[in-house]
Amino acid sequence: MMRLLLVTGLLVSFPAASWAELALPHFFSDHMVLQRERDAAIWGTATANADVTVTLKDQRVTTHADAQGRWRTTIPTGKADGNGTQLTVASGDDQQTIRDVLIGEVWFASGQSNMVFTMNRVPEYQSVIAKADYPQIRMFNAPTVTSVEPKTDIDGQWTICSPETASGYSAVAFFFARKLQQELGVPIGVIKSAWGGKPVETFTSREALTSLPQTRDKVDAAIKADASFDLQTANAAYQKRLEQWNTAVEKRKALPPDQRGRQPRKPSPPKRPLNTEGQPGVLFNSMINPFVGYTLRGAIWYQGEANAKPGAIPYDITLPLMIRDWRQRWDDDFSFYFVQLANFRDPTTEAGSTDPWALLQDRMRRILQTTPKTGMAVINDVGEAKDIHPKNKQAPGERLARWALAKDYDRDLVYSGPLFQSEHVSGDTIEITFDHVGEGLRSRDGESLNRFEIAGDDRVWHWADAKIVAPNRVAVSSPDVSKPIAVRYAWASNPQGANLVNSEGLPTSVFRTDQWDDVEPAATTSARAAQNPRRQIAEKIQALKQKRNQLQPGSEAFREVSRELNESLKTFRSSAPKATSK
Repeated sequence: MMRLLLVTGLLVSFPAASWAELALPHFFSDHMVLQRERDAAIWGTATANADVTVTLKDQRVTTHADAQGRWRTTIPTGKADGNGTQLTVASGDDQQTIRDVLIGEVWFASGQSNMVFTMNRVPEYQSVIAKADYPQIRMFNAPTVTSVEPKTDIDGQWTICSPETASGYSAVAFFFARKLQQELGVPIGVIKSAWGGKPVETFTSREALTSLPQTRDKVDAAIKADASFDLQTANAAYQKRLEQWNTAVEKRKALPPDQRGRQPRKPSPPKRPLNTEGQPGVLFNSMINPFVGYTLRGAIWYQGEANAKPGAIPYDITLPLMIRDWRQRWDDDFSFYFVQLANFRDPTTEAGSTDPWALLQDRMRRILQTTPKTGMAVINDVGEAKDIHPKNKQAPGERLARWALAKDYDRDLVYSGPLFQSEHVSGDTIEITFDHVGEGLRSRDGESLNRFEIAGDDRVWHWADAKIVAPNRVAVSSPDVSKPIAVRYAWASNPQGANLVNSEGLPTSVFRTDQWDDVEPAATTSARAAQNPRRQIAEKIQALKQKRNQLQPGSEAFREVSRELNESLKTFRSSAPKATSK
């Protein structure tokens, strides 16, 4: 079944024809990197029922195009080779020659804006860029595009890492690739396909999303909104908004500079919901599916900011769903390493935070326990309070590389920050045992350990005293809690002062030993029960917004939908569950 899904995914959308020019997807092109020591998949289209021969060095394989002209084969790649060779594909009188092909390690890089974030956005990286003469590193940058149906090709080209090209590379992917290349001494290829500000559900196929009740609701809402979309009406409304925007821009220009305020946002042309970035499955169709089957070692992922919201479907459900989806379609349980969200927003000073940021970070940690061959780079020491895009991208890139070096290349090194392992209550103290401590736990700054919280059965959180009592253990207590039952660490969107690290200086992940519901937006059973009606209201709001966008501003229909939308918004807000103190 997995093999059938893979072949179907690779071949869907190729045009049927009795005669067709030999064609390959854009990523089979000059300067590409093929995965070493594997049978690398190659595919494309040719004349229906024609033979297709693929040659790489001394290896040659012949396959047969089907009745629609679609073909797929694999070819052994052998050991790593950084000298550059040719890959030829021939069918009848047609032949395509791909030049400067390297054999090495291939990784897929995806996510949202922190994966998109390029080297040239950090002034301090100018010296790094100037020295980035690494011909053994290659990167394929996919454009940001959308699609209603799964695609099998996407624009883009492979580039050789140099001071001229590195400035436009994903900074996380660059530092990841550089670390691997320096340590392994083999060519590294990275396929980067990412889009900023988008939730994990858009990178997951709609087929996979419909397999779970929580995510199926999102798909159903998008399909419903798409069914009522009228492009002509939407375009008319867009033109009206565009005229209003132009008028506002001209009025702003006429004002003195100190009175202009912010430039109004230019309206975007309308798109049907199932072709709109961010909607369920849309970016899977356009930016993931084209690469399905490309032979690689693994994937790196930096995303989650768009899912760190109250009431969001738990991330330890949605990300594992996407990982399973990708692995099934690739027919390969490849390694998958992700970046835990960085610290962000103003630091907190009170214990007992209910910020969804920390909740999502902890759910990321839990994925390590439930989803095989995953790893997590902890970066709660590099974030910026006022910027969701921390400039330090070397730390996450190289920390991801640590996981790969240890797990995929058998290097003996400390590859993770300390992770919660177990707890033991003894009187007024709880001892926490950690994994991944290296030669032992320590305080980063030499000061007392900070950001530990402790609570008893009243579930009231207090800042705790924490001391390292063994290489892998910390004792946590508080004079305010005589009978503790739970501990949390770094539980805030910005846990400033969190300073527990291992011998390599890698930071400890956020964790909690409890399963209490005081971290959830809905803190009571009745509140949780209210989520289904609220979800229905939320879906209605989205549908009304889509409908209003198609209407002429100022028209009676526009005003009527606006009134209904406002009433729905009031109902949604008034039904928000209230957390209870315990």
